[in-house]
Amino acid sequence: MPGKNNGNNDEKPLVYLKHHNHYRDTKLRRILGDVKTFAMVGASTVWRRPSFYAMKYLQHKGFRIIPINPGRAGGEILGETIYGSIAESPYQLDMVDIFRTSEEAYEITEDVIANKDEKGIKYLWMQLTVRNDPAAEIAESAGLEVIMDRCPKIEFGRLSGELSWSGVNSKIITAKTLRSPKS
Repeated sequence: MPGKNNGNNDEKPLVYLKHHNHYRDTKLRRILGDVKTFAMVGASTVWRRPSFYAMKYLQHKGFRIIPINPGRAGGEILGETIYGSIAESPYQLDMVDIFRTSEEAYEITEDVIANKDEKGIKYLWMQLTVRNDPAAEIAESAGLEVIMDRCPKIEFGRLSGELSWSGVNSKIITAKTLRSPKS
């Protein structure tokens, strides 16, 4: 039952937020248009990994991505220094993109909340297959806007019409040329 746990005090309460089942394109476009710099928690140095490719694509589209990866701190990905935590990043961050598992998202969200005022964080984004409703609930209670189970790279490409160039059904029907969310 939502809102209850099974009696184990270590377990997070079960929560299901229906308003995260679907996001309007206007909301996604607004967020992507507002964001200039964001942290990617779980960014990889391996070029074959989805986080590496997403970071490269989004950099090319004008975003500044600050990689967060405790195991690679001090290294570099695509010209950006890797930091071990959000607190270690010297930059203001509009958004944090969680590129880790759903199970890890709660602890990462707590870290985002702890740093949101100092870093200026307004948005918390969880990648495809990453959904953690209790994390979203505490983030929204802290004043963050949350997106779950979506990829900013895919949404940017879909909203700008780039995905339809390769034959992907973007679910946007128009004869007009779509504008980039960054426009």
